[in-house]
Amino acid sequence: MDGLINFNKSTGITSAKALYRVRAITRQRKSGHAGTLDPAASGVLVLCLGKATKLVERIMDQPKVYRATARLEVTSESFDSDRPLQPVAVENPPERTAVESACQAFEGIIQQAPPAISAIKIGGVPAYKRNTRDSALTLSPRPVTIYWLHVHAYEWPNLDFEVCCGRGTYVRAIIRDLGEKLRTGACLTSLVRQAVGPFTVEDAWSLERLSSASPAQYLIPLEAAAALLADEGKCVPPKPSTAIASAAD
Repeated sequence: MDGLINFNKSTGITSAKALYRVRAITRQRKSGHAGTLDPAASGVLVLCLGKATKLVERIMDQPKVYRATARLEVTSESFDSDRPLQPVAVENPPERTAVESACQAFEGIIQQAPPAISAIKIGGVPAYKRNTRDSALTLSPRPVTIYWLHVHAYEWPNLDFEVCCGRGTYVRAIIRDLGEKLRTGACLTSLVRQAVGPFTVEDAWSLERLSSASPAQYLIPLEAAAALLADEGKCVPPKPSTAIASAAD
Protein backbone atom coordinates (compact mmCIF):
# COMPACT_ATOMS: atom_id res chain seq x y z
CA MET A 1 0.00 0.00 0.00
CA ASP A 2 1.70 3.18 -1.22
CA GLY A 3 0.21 6.61 -0.62
CA LEU A 4 -0.85 9.24 1.88
CA ILE A 5 -3.57 9.50 4.49
CA ASN A 6 -4.75 12.92 5.58
CA PHE A 7 -5.37 11.93 9.20
CA ASN A 8 -7.21 13.98 11.83
CA LYS A 9 -5.35 13.34 15.08
CA SER A 10 -7.43 13.77 18.22
CA THR A 11 -6.15 15.26 21.47
CA GLY A 12 -4.74 13.07 24.23
CA ILE A 13 -2.60 10.89 21.99
CA THR A 14 0.93 11.22 20.64
CA SER A 15 1.58 11.32 16.91
CA ALA A 16 3.50 8.03 17.20
CA LYS A 17 0.60 6.25 18.90
CA ALA A 18 -1.80 7.65 16.31
CA LEU A 19 0.40 6.16 13.59
CA TYR A 20 0.49 2.77 15.35
CA ARG A 21 -3.31 2.69 15.52
CA VAL A 22 -3.61 3.49 11.83
CA ARG A 23 -1.08 0.74 11.06
CA ALA A 24 -3.41 -1.71 12.75
CA ILE A 25 -6.06 -0.72 10.20
CA THR A 26 -3.92 -0.50 7.06
CA ARG A 27 -1.58 -3.42 7.89
CA GLN A 28 1.21 -1.36 6.34
CA ARG A 29 4.18 -1.36 8.70
CA LYS A 30 6.39 0.78 6.46
CA SER A 31 4.86 4.12 7.31
CA GLY A 32 5.60 7.38 9.05
CA HIS A 33 4.14 10.79 9.79
CA ALA A 34 5.22 14.13 8.36
CA GLY A 35 5.46 16.48 11.34
CA THR A 36 4.74 15.76 14.99
CA LEU A 37 1.71 17.14 16.83
CA ASP A 38 1.83 17.43 20.62
CA PRO A 39 -0.61 15.16 22.51
CA ALA A 40 -2.69 18.21 23.50
CA ALA A 41 -2.99 19.32 19.86
CA SER A 42 -5.36 17.99 17.23
CA GLY A 43 -5.75 18.29 13.49
CA VAL A 44 -3.92 17.35 10.31
CA LEU A 45 -1.26 14.68 10.60
CA VAL A 46 -0.16 13.50 7.16
CA LEU A 47 0.71 9.79 7.20
CA CYS A 48 2.98 8.34 4.52
CA LEU A 49 2.64 4.65 3.64
CA GLY A 50 5.02 2.40 1.73
CA LYS A 51 6.92 4.16 -1.05
CA ALA A 52 5.22 7.43 -0.11
CA THR A 53 7.59 7.72 2.86
CA LYS A 54 9.98 9.35 0.38
CA LEU A 55 7.60 12.35 0.37
CA VAL A 56 7.99 13.07 4.09
CA GLU A 57 10.55 15.86 3.67
CA ARG A 58 8.54 17.59 0.94
CA ILE A 59 5.42 17.49 3.09
CA MET A 60 7.25 18.82 6.15
CA ASP A 61 8.44 21.77 4.04
CA GLN A 62 4.85 22.79 3.31
CA PRO A 63 3.32 25.84 5.06
CA LYS A 64 1.18 24.91 8.06
CA VAL A 65 -1.88 26.70 9.42
CA TYR A 66 -2.83 26.54 13.10
CA ARG A 67 -5.83 27.90 15.00
CA ALA A 68 -5.04 28.44 18.67
CA THR A 69 -6.29 29.96 21.89
CA ALA A 70 -4.22 31.27 24.77
CA ARG A 71 -4.46 32.93 28.17
CA LEU A 72 -2.29 35.91 29.02
CA GLU A 73 -2.79 36.10 32.79
CA VAL A 74 -1.10 32.75 33.50
CA THR A 75 1.88 30.74 32.30
CA SER A 76 3.34 27.26 32.78
CA GLU A 77 6.64 25.45 32.51
CA SER A 78 5.77 24.22 29.02
CA PHE A 79 3.78 27.33 27.97
CA ASP A 80 0.68 25.22 27.51
CA SER A 81 -2.02 23.95 29.85
CA ASP A 82 -0.69 20.39 30.25
CA ARG A 83 1.52 21.64 33.11
CA PRO A 84 0.42 23.40 36.33
CA LEU A 85 -0.67 26.98 35.66
CA GLN A 86 1.11 29.81 37.40
CA PRO A 87 -0.62 33.22 37.78
CA VAL A 88 1.17 36.26 36.38
CA ALA A 89 0.50 39.72 37.78
CA VAL A 90 -0.31 42.15 34.97
CA GLU A 91 -0.77 45.78 35.97
CA ASN A 92 -2.07 47.03 32.64
CA PRO A 93 -3.74 44.43 30.40
CA PRO A 94 -2.96 45.30 26.77
CA GLU A 95 -5.60 46.65 24.40
CA ARG A 96 -6.43 44.73 21.23
CA THR A 97 -4.46 47.18 19.09
CA ALA A 98 -1.34 46.46 21.14
CA VAL A 99 -1.88 42.71 20.82
CA GLU A 100 -2.37 42.94 17.05
CA SER A 101 0.72 45.14 16.67
CA ALA A 102 2.81 42.67 18.69
CA CYS A 103 1.54 39.77 16.58
CA GLN A 104 2.43 41.54 13.33
CA ALA A 105 6.00 41.94 14.59
CA PHE A 106 6.42 38.17 14.37
CA GLU A 107 5.69 38.01 10.64
CA GLY A 108 8.63 37.21 8.38
CA ILE A 109 11.80 35.21 9.03
CA ILE A 110 12.50 35.42 12.75
CA GLN A 111 14.85 33.84 15.26
CA GLN A 112 12.91 31.50 17.57
CA ALA A 113 14.26 29.52 20.52
CA PRO A 114 12.40 26.20 20.90
CA PRO A 115 10.64 25.67 24.25
CA ALA A 116 12.81 23.95 26.86
CA ILE A 117 10.13 21.27 27.09
CA SER A 118 10.15 20.02 23.51
CA ALA A 119 11.34 17.16 21.32
CA ILE A 120 14.47 19.03 20.27
CA LYS A 121 17.45 16.77 20.98
CA ILE A 122 20.44 17.89 23.06
CA GLY A 123 23.28 15.40 22.92
CA GLY A 124 20.88 12.87 21.44
CA VAL A 125 18.34 13.26 24.27
CA PRO A 126 14.98 15.04 23.77
CA ALA A 127 14.85 18.31 25.70
CA TYR A 128 11.73 17.25 27.61
CA LYS A 129 13.62 14.27 29.06
CA ARG A 130 16.37 16.39 30.60
CA ASN A 131 16.77 16.54 34.35
CA THR A 132 14.61 19.29 35.89
CA ARG A 133 17.72 21.05 37.22
CA ASP A 134 18.54 21.86 33.59
CA SER A 135 15.11 23.37 32.86
CA ALA A 136 16.42 26.93 32.99
CA LEU A 137 18.78 26.23 30.09
CA THR A 138 17.73 28.19 27.01
CA LEU A 139 17.87 26.42 23.67
CA SER A 140 19.65 28.24 20.85
CA PRO A 141 17.41 30.34 18.56
CA ARG A 142 17.03 29.25 14.96
CA PRO A 143 15.40 30.89 11.94
CA VAL A 144 11.74 30.08 11.29
CA THR A 145 9.22 31.65 8.94
CA ILE A 146 5.93 33.16 10.06
CA TYR A 147 3.97 33.90 6.90
CA TRP A 148 1.19 35.63 8.79
CA LEU A 149 -0.36 35.82 12.26
CA HIS A 150 -3.96 36.96 12.64
CA VAL A 151 -5.96 37.82 15.76
CA HIS A 152 -9.50 36.48 15.46
CA ALA A 153 -10.70 37.52 18.91
CA TYR A 154 -9.29 39.08 22.04
CA GLU A 155 -10.94 39.81 25.36
CA TRP A 156 -8.56 39.94 28.29
CA PRO A 157 -7.08 37.55 29.18
CA ASN A 158 -8.21 35.27 26.33
CA LEU A 159 -6.70 35.34 22.85
CA ASP A 160 -7.93 33.48 19.75
CA PHE A 161 -5.54 33.59 16.81
CA GLU A 162 -4.48 31.86 13.61
CA VAL A 163 -0.96 31.48 12.26
CA CYS A 164 0.56 30.26 9.02
CA CYS A 165 4.15 29.21 9.53
CA GLY A 166 7.04 27.23 8.09
CA ARG A 167 8.89 24.15 9.19
CA GLY A 168 10.25 23.97 12.74
CA THR A 169 8.00 26.67 14.19
CA TYR A 170 6.66 26.17 17.72
CA VAL A 171 3.32 27.86 18.39
CA ARG A 172 4.07 27.57 22.12
CA ALA A 173 7.21 29.62 21.51
CA ILE A 174 5.16 32.26 19.67
CA ILE A 175 2.91 32.54 22.73
CA ARG A 176 5.92 32.67 25.06
CA ASP A 177 7.53 35.45 23.06
CA LEU A 178 4.24 37.31 22.67
CA GLY A 179 3.88 37.34 26.44
CA GLU A 180 7.35 38.82 26.75
CA LYS A 181 6.52 41.56 24.25
CA LEU A 182 3.27 42.43 26.00
CA ARG A 183 4.71 41.98 29.53
CA THR A 184 1.97 39.49 30.35
CA GLY A 185 1.68 35.80 31.03
CA ALA A 186 1.64 33.28 28.21
CA CYS A 187 -0.09 29.91 28.04
CA LEU A 188 -1.46 28.03 25.04
CA THR A 189 -4.86 26.49 25.85
CA SER A 190 -5.81 24.81 22.56
CA LEU A 191 -4.17 24.10 19.22
CA VAL A 192 -5.61 22.72 15.98
CA ARG A 193 -3.50 22.18 12.88
CA GLN A 194 -5.92 23.20 10.17
CA ALA A 195 -3.71 22.57 7.17
CA VAL A 196 -0.40 21.20 5.95
CA GLY A 197 0.06 22.52 2.44
CA PRO A 198 -2.89 21.21 0.39
CA PHE A 199 -4.09 18.86 3.15
CA THR A 200 -6.85 20.40 5.27
CA VAL A 201 -8.61 19.34 8.44
CA GLU A 202 -11.98 19.51 6.67
CA ASP A 203 -10.88 16.59 4.46
CA ALA A 204 -8.99 14.67 7.16
CA TRP A 205 -9.99 11.18 8.27
CA SER A 206 -10.65 10.33 11.90
CA LEU A 207 -9.62 6.96 13.31
CA GLU A 208 -13.27 5.95 13.57
CA ARG A 209 -13.96 6.71 9.88
CA LEU A 210 -10.81 4.89 8.78
CA SER A 211 -11.75 1.75 10.68
CA SER A 212 -14.94 1.35 8.64
CA ALA A 213 -13.63 2.50 5.23
CA SER A 214 -11.67 0.88 2.42
CA PRO A 215 -8.21 2.02 1.23
CA ALA A 216 -9.79 3.21 -2.01
CA GLN A 217 -11.71 5.77 0.04
CA TYR A 218 -9.01 7.20 2.31
CA LEU A 219 -5.69 6.55 0.52
CA ILE A 220 -4.19 9.24 -1.73
CA PRO A 221 -2.15 7.18 -4.23
CA LEU A 222 1.56 7.88 -4.53
CA GLU A 223 1.42 9.44 -8.00
CA ALA A 224 -1.55 11.62 -7.10
CA ALA A 225 0.15 12.73 -3.88
CA ALA A 226 3.37 13.64 -5.70
CA ALA A 227 1.42 15.57 -8.33
CA LEU A 228 -0.58 17.39 -5.66
CA LEU A 229 2.58 18.50 -3.90
CA ALA A 230 4.18 19.53 -7.19
CA ASP A 231 1.14 21.59 -8.17
CA GLU A 232 0.81 23.17 -4.75
CA GLY A 233 4.52 23.87 -4.28
CA LYS A 234 4.81 26.05 -1.20
CA CYS A 235 1.69 28.06 -1.84
CA VAL A 236 0.86 30.08 1.26
CA PRO A 237 -2.87 30.45 2.02
CA PRO A 238 -4.07 34.05 2.26
CA LYS A 239 -4.22 35.80 5.59
CA PRO A 240 -7.80 36.18 6.86
CA SER A 241 -9.07 39.71 6.40
CA THR A 242 -10.43 41.67 9.32
CA ALA A 243 -13.85 41.82 7.70
CA ILE A 244 -14.01 38.06 7.14
CA ALA A 245 -12.71 37.28 10.61
CA SER A 246 -15.16 39.65 12.29
CA ALA A 247 -18.08 38.10 10.43
CA ALA A 248 -16.96 34.59 11.36
CA ASP A 249 -16.44 35.49 15.02
